[in-house]
Amino acid sequence: MNWIDEGFLISKNRYNENSLITEFFTKDRGKISGIIFGGTSKKIKNYLQIGNRLHINYNSKSNNRIGYFKVEILDAYSPLYFDHKQKLSCISSATNLIKILTADSQANINVYKIIENLFLILKNNDWLKKYIFWELDLLKLLGYDLELENLVEKDIIKNEIVYYAKSSTEKKYVPNFLIEKDLEVIDKKTLLNGLKLVGDFLDKTILKPNNLNYPNNRLLFINSLK
Repeated sequence: MNWIDEGFLISKNRYNENSLITEFFTKDRGKISGIIFGGTSKKIKNYLQIGNRLHINYNSKSNNRIGYFKVEILDAYSPLYFDHKQKLSCISSATNLIKILTADSQANINVYKIIENLFLILKNNDWLKKYIFWELDLLKLLGYDLELENLVEKDIIKNEIVYYAKSSTEKKYVPNFLIEKDLEVIDKKTLLNGLKLVGDFLDKTILKPNNLNYPNNRLLFINSLK
């Protein structure tokens, strides 16, 4: 089997001294795994960075065996943020979510486009706020819509609007910007609360029911913001 496509590198692990086992989220075929021979060589390792977009030539002797990639760089996104620890960690967290939450060999052009959009978001001054909505949009694409607007109740405390979601066991406050999407958010603590709320939803609704651990990459990203 042989095909040509383009895709974002979402994971890589050493296979032997000279090669890597990699995963790409491709435009036409979804998430695909394969070996890159010589992937640790000086010639290509510099552009095999998580988040970069590459041209892919895939070969496999059969559907039951792992195939092989020959790759060429199309867009080197990650190196733009080598000096920005938080954004680089954001890329790692986002691509790890794609790896965990998507199925193998299932094309989804909307997921591919949302990865493209990630790198547009990172150019903005309010990138962190936009990224939180990026995560919510990704979960919605995969069938897990939090629907906050339909869950929250509103109260007035000390002349300020407060939103909260109430269950039989707890009352959880929701940052206002998640409901009033045009609000400007400067306070990083408020943004961290938004990330935590999305993370709690991810953990309770998707990860634990599927016996998946909370992604360490996302924890490292949150810690980089503190």
